[in-house]
Amino acid sequence: MVRYRLLVLTSVPIIITLFVLIGITFYWTVTYTWQNALMNVRADLAVAHHSMELLQKEQRMQLQSMVDSYDFQYRLRFDESSLSHWVRSESHQYNLDFIVLHPASALGEFSKQERRLLQEGKEQTFFQVLNQRELTALNPDLPARAQVPLLKENKIEQKGLVSRSLIPIFNNEGHLQWILDGGILLNNSTVLVDRIRDLVFASDTLPTGSIGTVTLFMNDVRISTNVPLDSKNLAGRAVGTRVSDEVSREVLKFGKVWVDRAYVYDSWYVSAYEPLRDINGEVIGMLYTGYLQWPLIKTFLTNIIELGIGIILVLVISGIVVYQGSRDLFLPIEKIYQVAKFVQMGFDRRVGKLDVYPDHELQILGNQFDTMLDQLEQRNQAIKQAALELEEKVEQRTHSLHHKTEELEQHIKLLNQARSKLVVSEKLAALGELTAGIAHEINNPLGVILGNVELIQFELGDNTVQVQEELDAIHAQIDRIRNITRSLLQYSRQGGVQNEVTWHHLNQIVEESLTLVRSGTKKLSITFVVELNAKCSVEVNRHQLLQVLVNLQMNGIHAMDDKGRLIIRTEDWIDEQGQSIGAIVRVIDHGCGIAKENLERIFDPFFTTRRSGTGLGLSVSQSLIEDIGGEITVESEVGQGTTFSVYLRQKASTSNDLDLLMMS
Repeated sequence: MVRYRLLVLTSVPIIITLFVLIGITFYWTVTYTWQNALMNVRADLAVAHHSMELLQKEQRMQLQSMVDSYDFQYRLRFDESSLSHWVRSESHQYNLDFIVLHPASALGEFSKQERRLLQEGKEQTFFQVLNQRELTALNPDLPARAQVPLLKENKIEQKGLVSRSLIPIFNNEGHLQWILDGGILLNNSTVLVDRIRDLVFASDTLPTGSIGTVTLFMNDVRISTNVPLDSKNLAGRAVGTRVSDEVSREVLKFGKVWVDRAYVYDSWYVSAYEPLRDINGEVIGMLYTGYLQWPLIKTFLTNIIELGIGIILVLVISGIVVYQGSRDLFLPIEKIYQVAKFVQMGFDRRVGKLDVYPDHELQILGNQFDTMLDQLEQRNQAIKQAALELEEKVEQRTHSLHHKTEELEQHIKLLNQARSKLVVSEKLAALGELTAGIAHEINNPLGVILGNVELIQFELGDNTVQVQEELDAIHAQIDRIRNITRSLLQYSRQGGVQNEVTWHHLNQIVEESLTLVRSGTKKLSITFVVELNAKCSVEVNRHQLLQVLVNLQMNGIHAMDDKGRLIIRTEDWIDEQGQSIGAIVRVIDHGCGIAKENLERIFDPFFTTRRSGTGLGLSVSQSLIEDIGGEITVESEVGQGTTFSVYLRQKASTSNDLDLLMMS
């Protein structure tokens, strides 16, 4: 309807614009939200990094306060022998996992970088990975505390990651006298990561349902973390698990800061990683901060759904307003359209008065449309009157022409009959002369052949038994040639072939064809499988059917390259009501088959796929079978074989019968 077309034309641009705006808004929102999430987690990582620096600074200040204490200074001046033991015993008081006092003579145990800084009198704090022996030297309790079972690997990580501070102590002459060594073990330090998490993720800074996490890595193993083993129930800690290969490659191998979404143990987190380096700048671990991604996505999707619902409501309300507002415009247009439709169907309708004011454009259009319809009606009446007069004149002229046409058709018919008789007479006269000469020429050598065969039989005497079957076949074929020549002579004398269509049992003709084919294929590797199940007799020309069967069998042998199994099967032809129609002969070979594109052409004259073939065998066979009302069908599959089926009726329908049927 026009109403809805106009509504679509006015609404579609608005809808497209709104959806484009929705898409842009969605894109900007996703991009802004994700970038904001990455910026937040990057800031969280910076806070965690600063917290670690404060931790190390606090650790160094604790050691410095010990050096500046009265007890340390007193023992340094008056009781150096008890100083080392006293330092070790004070580690808990200063909230450190180990404090060791090394003499200056032990300077060689430290790395080159550490020795240089100590000799320059500089304090140093750094991260370091220590093995069991090195941990035991600092505190005998540290190796047991450092052990981290690796989940799903059935192994235990024995090394420990420590935050270590070294403070050089010089004597009055300015020579290095002592080295104060203290720090904390980061393995399994849940209090430390929870303290950093509380600093990084303050309350109400994350989406509802999300959790903030902080992790310390030694290489790629989580040695201290508050990432839960079950993010849904917030149960356990994922200590002893490994980081993903992607993060490990970027942070540990290339030493880069990695900020993106990451799969942390069992859930996706918005994550940030930075490398932890030792005093030589080598990456030995990572610091991680992150929070669950799903609550962020859930909040974002909720906002998008709310926005979408609001936009849909706006579209619905706008559509209703537009529809109601344009209804007064649509109704007159629809009335004009309906009138045009009725006029097209043959009814007499007019627009008349519309529900608008008289000077409205649509009312003027309606009046003009009515005027055009009135003029059209007048012209139609004039055309009908002229048509009636013309029809009367045409009828008079047609009646006159009809008589002339009948006379002309009668003359043409007589002329065609005379011409046809003349052509047939000339044709039969020429054909009679040719066939009589051909028949006599064939009979002369045939008599010689027959005489020689009889002479062979006479000369062989009793030995003719060995070749009796072949001799009988020769006699049968001589009789067949004589029948053909006799038919040619009859045709030349009487003007038509006397087809001897008589009742025959099909199985006898099939056996005779097999005798002929076997005699010509004795040297070939052909196995004949004969299944003669037909009980019905059929009305056929015996010689013609024999020719068709021999042709089909030889074609099957050629298709199998002169070796294989050829099946000849006869059966009764039964219709759907169970009544006997006639008999069927099937010739089945297991040769190369016939291509699909050639199946429709095999009965065409001169079509053949064999180099030595003429292309006439199947064409002639089809003609012979169709002349008696039968049918030849073919089924073939490339590479499997071909089945030719000859359908023969009990009562043959000869060409004379067909002519009589057409004349009637």
